[in-house]
Amino acid sequence: MKVLVLAAGLGKRMKSKYPKVVHKIMGKEMINWVIDTASKIGSEIGVVAGHKADVVKKVIPSHVKVYIQKEQLGTAHAVMSAKEFIDPEQDLLILYGDVPFIKEETLKNMWKVHKNTDADVTILTAVMNDPAGYGRIIRDETGKFIKIIEEKDLTEEQKKIKEANMGFYIFKGEKLLEVLPKIKNDNAQKEYYLTDAPALLDKVSTYAIEDVFEVSGINTRKQLIELEKEMRMRIIEKLLDEGVTIIDPETTYIQPMVKIGKDTIIHPMTFIEGNTVIGEDCEIGPMTRIKDSTIGNRVKILRSEVYGATIEDDVSVGPFSRLREGAVLKKKVRVGNYVEVKKSTLEENVAAQHLSYIGDTFVGKNTNIGAGTITCNYDGEKKNPTFIEENVFIGSNTALVAPVRIGKDALIGAGSVITKDVPPGALALGRARQVNKKEWVYKRRKKK
Repeated sequence: MKVLVLAAGLGKRMKSKYPKVVHKIMGKEMINWVIDTASKIGSEIGVVAGHKADVVKKVIPSHVKVYIQKEQLGTAHAVMSAKEFIDPEQDLLILYGDVPFIKEETLKNMWKVHKNTDADVTILTAVMNDPAGYGRIIRDETGKFIKIIEEKDLTEEQKKIKEANMGFYIFKGEKLLEVLPKIKNDNAQKEYYLTDAPALLDKVSTYAIEDVFEVSGINTRKQLIELEKEMRMRIIEKLLDEGVTIIDPETTYIQPMVKIGKDTIIHPMTFIEGNTVIGEDCEIGPMTRIKDSTIGNRVKILRSEVYGATIEDDVSVGPFSRLREGAVLKKKVRVGNYVEVKKSTLEENVAAQHLSYIGDTFVGKNTNIGAGTITCNYDGEKKNPTFIEENVFIGSNTALVAPVRIGKDALIGAGSVITKDVPPGALALGRARQVNKKEWVYKRRKKK
């Protein structure tokens, strides 16, 4: 089955200079939520873009084929713009770029009904107490499908119908190609509605969805935040059911791809994003942001930023630490306040507790990094590595000028600038000799 995503709308109600479908929800462009779901069930994916198509092209994956709808003349016209994408030998699923949270399971169930009934088209529907805003499914007295009528074309009697069209279809490719040229624009909007296609076909099936949230579209910024809030609360409820403690759901932001182990505690004002995995018995936050990171068991992260890092078991981070992409903290590492780690590996039981920068560095196990230590990794042209072997003690306020290697069991005196390799077991001092000029201050005052 192929999948065609319609994403050519102007999105006027967003009041934005950007196409509606590139606005982010839960940290990702809404059209990419749709494409990611489509990729799980479709052999090929096409997108119909229109308004500022070049912006849409920039955010979607390169394997997705893009077709341009030059004029916005309705959904059937949009599909016609991608006519060459339609394969008469394959089914075609129609999705929408501004409906981000349709589930893979729902689409698979819909496709199963489509195949089992050998339908020309299968329509996704829902029975709603208040279907205002949706087109209605019109049936005869036997329950047989007759047609879909859009909201603006309904009579007062037809508005009482509870079964609504959700706008998602699976067509047999050959049947869709047959009926597209037959669709007219004799309606209130003077547009070519894809909803008119099923009435032109013989075999029509429907699949009813229970959770209308899945097919909630976004037209305004208010709807964007409402949909995000609903999704956020659903994620939190699922985690609570799985044994995660979330102290304040109202101030906790967790994206759908995140996985968290049981008995982990998430404190308020915590943001967990991207492809993050957190183990069991951890304590995260408050005021912490974690993105695209892997975190082991019994880890504590307090008031810190973690991006693209790997943290093993029994590690403590923070407060006010920053772990950047490529940071690897092995078991029992302690990274404290105002410490930044970038593209570095800290082996087991390393401590860097205060005011340090560790970049492009390997630190051996049981090493202590004193307060104010800096690895000077950039020489103005390229980044250089620092190697610190095991059981090393780095004194406070030390600058390690890379490339440099500190041998195991070495001790670096406080306030040193180290520019050469230090042998194992050596004491290294790299600072000027202290000079005391007696009564210099008093003499200066007297002179003034």
